[in-house]
This record gives sequence, C-alpha cells and structure tokens, in this order.
Amino acid sequence: MGLISGITKIFGPLVEKNEEFFKNLKDAYQKSGIKLPFISYASLMIFLSLIGFFYASILTFFILYIFTKSMFISVSYSILVGFLAAFFSFIIMYFYPSQRIISRRKKIEGNLPFVLIHMSALVDSGLPPYQMFKLISEFEEYGEISKEFKKIVRNIEEFGLDPLTAIKEAAMRSPSEDLQQLLFGFITTIESGGNIKLYLKTVGEQTLFDYRKKREKYIRTLDLMSELYTGIIVTSPLFLVAMLAIMSMIQPTLGGWSIKDLVWLGAYVIVPSINVFFILFLNTMEVEM
Repeated sequence: MGLISGITKIFGPLVEKNEEFFKNLKDAYQKSGIKLPFISYASLMIFLSLIGFFYASILTFFILYIFTKSMFISVSYSILVGFLAAFFSFIIMYFYPSQRIISRRKKIEGNLPFVLIHMSALVDSGLPPYQMFKLISEFEEYGEISKEFKKIVRNIEEFGLDPLTAIKEAAMRSPSEDLQQLLFGFITTIESGGNIKLYLKTVGEQTLFDYRKKREKYIRTLDLMSELYTGIIVTSPLFLVAMLAIMSMIQPTLGGWSIKDLVWLGAYVIVPSINVFFILFLNTMEVEM
C-alpha cells in the first residue's frame, strides 16, 4: 500500500463526512489540473497539517526548554507554534489549487489567439472537429491548451462520449473563461448549424486583438514602473546615504538610532524589500507570451 493510499484510507472517511466544508476546494481542484484524486489530496492536506503540528510543537518545546528551563513556557509556546504550523500548512494546501488555476489561466489565455489561428486553418482544410482537437492536443508548444484538448480526446476515445458532450465536459472544467466561451460557442455553432469556419475566424481575430491590447498596456505599465524603479531604488538610496553622512557630522543619532544603524537598515533591509516588492508586483501583472 502506497503512502498516499494509506493516508486516504485513514482520512478519506473524514473528508467524505465533511463534504460541504470541502465544497469550494473541490470546485477549484477540478480546474487545477492536479493529477491526484480529490479525496486523496484533501486527506493529504489533513495529514500534513497534523505532521506540521507535532513536528513544530516538539521542536519548539525542546528549543525553549533548553534556553528557559521552564516547563510551563515551553509547553505553552510549543502548543501555540504547533497550531500555527498546522493552520498555515492547511491554508497553503487549501489555496494551492486556486493558485494553480491562476497560473494555468494565464498560460491558456497567452496561447489562445495562436491556437485559434491554427484551429481555423485546420477547419478550412476540411478536418473534422474531433481530428482537429486531437491534432492540436499533440502540440506540446501550446502547453495547458494541449492538455485541455487531450481531455476532449480522452473523453471520446476512452469514455465513449460523443464529441459535443466531450467538449462540454472539458469546457466546464477549464480554468480559463475565455477557453470556456470558445468551446461553448463551438458547441452552439455546430448544434445550430452555423458556419464553424466563420465562427473560429471571428473569435480568433477578436482574441488576437484583445491579446495585442493587453501586451500594449503591459508595455506601457513597464515603462512607468521602470521610471518609478529608477527614482525610488536607484536615486533615493544615494540621496539618503549622502544626507545621513552629512547628518552624522552634526548629530550621531536620529530618533534613538545611530546613523550607522540607519544606513545598515536601509542598505540591507529596506532597499532589498522594495526590490522584492517590485519583482512580485511585476510577476502578478505579467501577460503570458
């Protein structure tokens, strides 16, 4: 019996009894693309939270007891740290699928305009929808979109679903609203007897236009951020060091802090922290290429 299977066997019944509590997590999990049954993931989440509690509690207890020799303080703080470790372990695993969805959505929407151009070309050549999805699913360059299309192919070949039902199932579990709208529109166009070539061409042109607008907005924002970065990170520290150097000749302390400590704080804490903030901010607003 594997470790995951054993954990699922122990904590699986608890997850099933509290299905309502895990409802939101399950909805997000189905779109996250994690290749593990949900009940196993939820069981693993509970198991790691308990491991975090016991490990953090025991480690904190021994460290505090060595330095304080107080049983009361050691036990009290070790329990508190254990609960905090368990809480953060649970929270990290609870929101990890949501972070995966955001990451997958960015990758899908970055490749979608080019996939639509490919789809339109394949339909123009007379390829049936099923063969079109199968061919695109084999292009690893399309990343997450190829994985989503592989689900359509799997639903048809392995589960015996008809193409439209297979597309609908994949659309409902897609992390990208744009891809959902594309697939549902694809189904509606076929069911209503519409022109699928015209549909893909129209949607492709609109999606490519939106993609270019996002790129232009992103580049303009980068220009603004580069100016802010130059002013805040490059120029300000130089001005601050010069000002503190002059102040040190007049008064060696400022607000109870020595000038040397203030320079150290600015150079090794404040400036690196602002750099990290800029990197994280740019990462959150990045448009997938």
